[in-house]
Amino acid sequence: MANLNKVFLIGNLTRDPELRYTPGGTAVANLGIAVNRRFKDSSGELKEEACFLTVTVWDKQAEACCQYLKKGRPIFVEGVLQSRFWETSDGQKRSAIDVRAERVQFLGEYGKGINNKEATETRLTDEANQQEDAVIKPEDINWDE
Repeated sequence: MANLNKVFLIGNLTRDPELRYTPGGTAVANLGIAVNRRFKDSSGELKEEACFLTVTVWDKQAEACCQYLKKGRPIFVEGVLQSRFWETSDGQKRSAIDVRAERVQFLGEYGKGINNKEATETRLTDEANQQEDAVIKPEDINWDE
């Protein structure tokens, strides 16, 4: 029997990305994304509904998302669905389905949804600190790493 778990989404960020690091030092970011769907109801009236999702991004992509993306920015996400299960402090069982991003592509006009100064100049950290005044742009990032 064949199985397929693949998601392609285009939507807008509902909040600024949240970056954190695992105890092992791996970067992980959570993105809130709204994906709209337009359709006609049974009476022929045009309707629109939004689906709100949490997208988890890992490693260098997570850091780049937090560096360049802000609330309102349109993005394309390619990934897979993943389930999460937990128990609340009062013993209730909860679950959620999120998207684990394999690829995130920034859409729209560069600078939309982010501070113009940040959009035009961002200093690199870690390895790039060896070079003073190093600047990176989204088009310089190799998303396949």
